[in-house]
This record gives sequence, structure tokens and C-alpha cells, in this order.
Amino acid sequence: MPAFVFSIKWSSWLLAGSVFIAACSRTGTPPAAPPSPANPIVVNPPQVLPDSISYLALGDSYTIGQGVAEIDRFPFITTALLRDKGIKMKAPEIIARTGWSTGDLLAELGKRTISNNFQLVTLLIGVNNQYRRLPLPEYEAEFRQLLTYAVNRAGGNPKQVIVLSIPDYSVTPFARFSNRDQIKREIDLFNEKNLSITAGAGISYIEITTLSRQAANDASLLTYDSLHYSRKYYEQVAARISTLALEKLK
Repeated sequence: MPAFVFSIKWSSWLLAGSVFIAACSRTGTPPAAPPSPANPIVVNPPQVLPDSISYLALGDSYTIGQGVAEIDRFPFITTALLRDKGIKMKAPEIIARTGWSTGDLLAELGKRTISNNFQLVTLLIGVNNQYRRLPLPEYEAEFRQLLTYAVNRAGGNPKQVIVLSIPDYSVTPFARFSNRDQIKREIDLFNEKNLSITAGAGISYIEITTLSRQAANDASLLTYDSLHYSRKYYEQVAARISTLALEKLK
């Protein structure tokens, strides 16, 4: 199935609305109540782009690229592809860590002072919520806050934000002793929620879950740990992001 991208009219709810898997443990203490976004959303931000584009990538192990070199992470590959297309890109800023849930990411963002001047922001988060059996309603509420945060960092412009669906690790050798069907169903449920929220906010969404499931028959999509993804996978993810971002940044 090819990835799909869409954008629906920006909705007013976002004004009020508001990892990878830690293999050593299947349990985790629910994070503290996440902070509220620090800055209000600008409804009609200016459309003038700077000479050098700033890119912020938010997420978990899939964003930080557990098991691969820095240049093999999808934010760096995306940056390189956009540079090849003539877009002047700064090095990407990545805020992500293996094992992070939505609550963990929110807690970390609450400790930082980050500018509102990014022209591209990506968000990929949720696999650790599923892995740690955190409640789906909790994921929904925190994902909304993260989406608001992402839009704020993009200067209040939702058109400069891209959400990525959660990959499905049920097909990896790591999950061989788990209930693969249950993992797949739960990943699908989390993706249904983040897709619905993203669409309602008029923000672009790229489906990369189908691509991740190809690892069932292609071990080269995985790293040495047989769980996280390789450069080969991230190249395909970055190609989809860069194609969409090119339309946004020109």
C-alpha cells in the first residue's frame, strides 16, 4: 500500500486543545501530568520563509534512530534530500529518546526553551504508550497537546507540521514471544486516534506503518537488534517526508 498524505481545513479546537520501546522492561511508571504549551498559536502567521530552513523532529526511538548512525536518522536523510532539491536547510534539531511515551516527551519539552521559528516540524510518537499498556485516552489527550506544541514551534502555522504514523513492531523478531496479533491491533488503534486528531486539525499525515510491516519479509529493514529500523527503512520514510515538505517550503 503506498503512503498517503492529506491535509484538511485547520480546525479551531487546536487553539483550546491542548519510543522507542525500552526492551529491558515491559512496565513503566506513568509520567507526571504534562505541562501546557507555553505559547499561544498564531492563527495567521506570515508566509515569508528564511534563507535557511529550520527543522524540528519530535519523537522516540524511531526519530532518534536507535541503532543507526546520526546521518542515517530520517531527519538527517530528509534534510539531505531537501538540500539536493535546492532548499537551504540547517541541521535538524531532534528531541527524541528511546522508550519515550507521549507523556515523557511532553515532560522533556516542558524543561526546554525552544523557539517558534521552525519552518518544518515532524511528530512521531506513541509506540511506547502501546508497549507499556498506557491508556488510549491518555494517549489522545497528550497527543493533542504535542500537536499544539508542534504547531506553536512552527510559528503557529499547521501547514508546516507533519505527523507520521506509528510503525508496527509486531512483525519483528523481537516480538516472536509476544501476541503479534494483539500488538498489531493495538498499533492500529493508536494510529486511528492520531490520524483522526491530525485530520481534524488540518495537519498533514504520512502513513509509514504499512512500510514497517515489510520487515516481516525483509530483514534488511531492521538493525542488529532485530527490533529497530535501519537506514534502508528511514530512507523511504525520509523520501515521503521530503516530497511533502518540498511542496510546503517552496
